Amino acid sequence: MSSASGLQLEPEYANPPRRGVKKGVYLIPSLFTAANIGMGFFAVMASLRGFQLLGQPTPDIAWAAAHFDNAARAIGWAVLFDMLDGRIARLTKTTTEIGVQLDSIADVVTFGVAPAVLAYVWGYGASLVEGTPAHQFGWFISFMFLMCGGFRLARFNVQSSRPRILAEGTIKVDKKSFVGLPIPAAAGLIAGIVHFSPSPLVALGPERARPYSVLLILLMGVLSVMMVSTIRFSSFKTVGTKVRSMRIVILCLAVGMLIFLYSQYVLLGIVVTYILHGLLARVIGVFWRRADEAKVDPQPIRQSDR
Repeated sequence: MSSASGLQLEPEYANPPRRGVKKGVYLIPSLFTAANIGMGFFAVMASLRGFQLLGQPTPDIAWAAAHFDNAARAIGWAVLFDMLDGRIARLTKTTTEIGVQLDSIADVVTFGVAPAVLAYVWGYGASLVEGTPAHQFGWFISFMFLMCGGFRLARFNVQSSRPRILAEGTIKVDKKSFVGLPIPAAAGLIAGIVHFSPSPLVALGPERARPYSVLLILLMGVLSVMMVSTIRFSSFKTVGTKVRSMRIVILCLAVGMLIFLYSQYVLLGIVVTYILHGLLARVIGVFWRRADEAKVDPQPIRQSDR
């Protein structure tokens, strides 16, 4: 740009270009997001390979179970990467619009497609007779799990961007809680169940596998409804950001060691506890509001009291 005196001035940047180390810092959250996508792709491929082994003339149950377990572990690692990319972006103030969109796409693949495929091939897809109404309904439930998860992510993106586009004075979205069950938690529950018992349901035999398959279909349906519901679940985004103490470090180390030693029990217990926490909080909140309304509302005047 030129001044009135004809001198050549350097252009002004609202956001100066990122170079060197600072540019590398901006890439760190995206690397975790890329790892998230990689784990989702691995989970899908491992699930399909396990399903292929079950379709052989002589099914290899043990080797198929190992593939299903690897798929469940990959989803578990993806949950960790998904937690870290957002937290690192907030702590380093390197949040970008493209990073937000990339994170949503990664979640659709890893926490939508991968658990839907895993539940189908590990559970009802192999244990129910193909072509029967129950089998077709199971296929439909897996599809609805993916669709509800995609809707949940789209609603989250809209709610997250709303404080930046609305006029000043508008109440901002509560970032301490999620509206609807987060899709990583729903996927984590499916992965936790498979990791707890990696042997496919078809190994139980047709008669014993059928009721478990029906229960798994119902669970997928309940998770789908919870993702599009208005039930609030804690986001834990503020944990460890304001107060940094040794207690938090010791707690994280303890949980990490328990997961390393007893991953089959601890991971499933953590996901179940998180989901039940949101449901119980909703139930308690409903009864609490009703009790407050009963205290505020005046008693009606009877005819005999006039």
